Amino acid sequence: MDPAPAPLPAAAVTITGPAGPLGPAVPSSYLASVVAELEKAWPRNRTVNIVCHGHSVPAGYFKTPVVDSFNAYPAGLHQKLKARFPLAVINVIVTAIGGENSVKGAARFARDVLSHRPDVVCIDYGLNDRASGLASARSAWVAMIESARAAGVKVILLSPTADTKARVEDPLDPLNQHAAQIRQLATDYGTGLVDSLGLFHAELRRGTRIEDLMSQFNHPNARGHALVALALLDWFPVAVPAP
Repeated sequence: MDPAPAPLPAAAVTITGPAGPLGPAVPSSYLASVVAELEKAWPRNRTVNIVCHGHSVPAGYFKTPVVDSFNAYPAGLHQKLKARFPLAVINVIVTAIGGENSVKGAARFARDVLSHRPDVVCIDYGLNDRASGLASARSAWVAMIESARAAGVKVILLSPTADTKARVEDPLDPLNQHAAQIRQLATDYGTGLVDSLGLFHAELRRGTRIEDLMSQFNHPNARGHALVALALLDWFPVAVPAP
């Protein structure tokens, strides 16, 4: 296998958007090259690295200070991928830090994320970015997206999971504003997207109580994490054999 391109230092990454929106990525094809690697058998296969970068939710915090890593969505994704691709060697690497926002996450992106030579990076900072504001968050997310793209790494953005203190129906609520910005970034840069907040809202419309999805006001429980893990799995479809 050819060596992966050297990661760009954070200072070298432009934080301006592309000339025009690339349009949303398509789950059936966006990770086709990664899925092809997952389907290879020994001795042709190699380790596929997926990094989950973000704050306390991907880090596995449930009711603080309890960390339930094995019921958090990175572990759920790992288990589901292994069931779907039994011949694959998969590492799901968690570089998330509880309490962190995207500005701090971008500052360590080359050192802590790209150093793992990932095939896919999942970015999840929307909950904590409310404190830093939309503009600062956008610059940080763009820096990470462009740094990953320059290194040839596929990116999946995640909108925030729920917060029981947020105003669900108010588009001006900061949680909804950051979710909307993340969705737009996925369209602008043609990345993958898991709309976690949309998934939670859909469950509420079905009659699910928010308390049944949360371990505390801002951290999902195992059922809430499972929603995200299943949506991530959609980006890794089994290839359909040619007729």
